Amino acid sequence: MAQAAQQISLADLDLEQLADVRRQLEEELNHLTNSFAQLKQAQAKFKACIENVGEVKPANKDKTILVPLTNSLYVPGKLSDAEHVIVDVGTGYFVKKTRASAVKHYSAKVEFIQSNLETLEETIAKKRENMNYLVNVMQSKLQQTAS
Repeated sequence: MAQAAQQISLADLDLEQLADVRRQLEEELNHLTNSFAQLKQAQAKFKACIENVGEVKPANKDKTILVPLTNSLYVPGKLSDAEHVIVDVGTGYFVKKTRASAVKHYSAKVEFIQSNLETLEETIAKKRENMNYLVNVMQSKLQQTAS
């Protein structure tokens, strides 16, 4: 069976142990802030997809457009079906959807990421509070040893 986590007061730790805890907290904060940035980028991509779907309209039917094959490679093409788009649903699968359905799909993705961002933001704030408390404990210990 799993054992319950034992709580230890930071005041009971020596400076070396506090420094180890600080390093661990810094690593966790770096990881969380990197994850936050990656989620923000993903959210921006999904918002761009919503805008792109908005550009596919009946008025643009049979007009020449640039079709993205990759992030940096576009080829000219003609828009033959202005009512449907191909949506990347992940892991290499693509689905034909109506424009409204595609916007709904991407909007759901944006909302899902937003809820994760909010949760992650709370976690980051708590870790920063822990870091500030730890730094205060370390400073008081340093002052005690200097006295």
